[in-house]
Amino acid sequence: MGFRCGIVGLPNVGKSTLFNALTETQAAQAANYPFCTIEPNVGQVGVPDERLDKLAAIASSAKIIPTQLGFVDIAGLVRGASQGEGLGNQFLGNIREVDAIVHVLRCFEDDDIQHVDNRVDPLLDAETVETELLLSDLESLEKRVPAAEKRATGGDKESKIAASVLGQTLALLREGKPARMTEPKDDEEARVFRQAQLLTAKPVLYVCNVDEDSAANGNDFSARVFEKAKAENANAVIVSAAIESELVGMELEDRMVFLEEMGLHETGLSRIIRAGYELLDLITFFTVGPKEARAWTVHKGAKAPEAAGEIHSDMERGFIRAETIAYDDFVSLGGETAAKDAGKLRQEGKDYVVKDGDVLHFKFNV
Repeated sequence: MGFRCGIVGLPNVGKSTLFNALTETQAAQAANYPFCTIEPNVGQVGVPDERLDKLAAIASSAKIIPTQLGFVDIAGLVRGASQGEGLGNQFLGNIREVDAIVHVLRCFEDDDIQHVDNRVDPLLDAETVETELLLSDLESLEKRVPAAEKRATGGDKESKIAASVLGQTLALLREGKPARMTEPKDDEEARVFRQAQLLTAKPVLYVCNVDEDSAANGNDFSARVFEKAKAENANAVIVSAAIESELVGMELEDRMVFLEEMGLHETGLSRIIRAGYELLDLITFFTVGPKEARAWTVHKGAKAPEAAGEIHSDMERGFIRAETIAYDDFVSLGGETAAKDAGKLRQEGKDYVVKDGDVLHFKFNV
């Protein structure tokens, strides 16, 4: 499944530079002027996972296939985007289509790179973008909620649900709070809320784009962003898009030496992925054999048939059982056969909740 993150922010905060580095392409034209990204660039990257490499080595797998993460580079939003300013409506539509928002904030000073408001203040930048998303949601619900309330008086069940949960959301938006603070009271309200596809309902990861000297520990700008994220119960990471750009094309060994020299232990991509997984409650399971070792992604709490469906819909439809080995057992015992002999291979049914790191083999019949 993977997941799809929309990279947003004001013009010239480093979105396209970060996108190019993360996807190791030059698909996005990183230029020092607003709106250099006209159409959203989409990149798929393999999610790095040391566990997959270990499993492949034990099973002597011919191929290693990581799970995929999608990044969408969305052009810079500006004040008035919700009313169509800049290229607003088009980009708000692009944001609506992603699973999560990676909000890049400029946390560096550089006289050679123009800021759209001629100042460096990541909190004000964040407020500008968030306000436009909120205004777009507000305009949508101020039309939808009264219509739902009117239909609800006629006894329409779906409209009653919509009037209740979206009415709560509308009240939050009017207070300047994002839709993600809505608390649906049951599964039906949660379903209607999801279907509304509100922009401020998207989970947000703040990415503090810092200068190279601040990549390891951040700076005063990023510290303020982390305080904001903590207050919102959101996530934030520190990344230097400049450093990530330098890593592109390096051999693995050279990368590690370079990162160590910069006081870093991992790439910005790894930090963003880990934070993104946490943000969306995602976990990874594996399928391992001589032909390939492969990683797959499901939401935390997914049951075995749903995981099987990530591989093929027929597996979910005809699910019989899942042969399951915990990652630690597979590695410590040296593979499937040894794990089976040690009694660590379990037969799990339809109600089994998949655990992060499970090595699974599905039995099915259609």
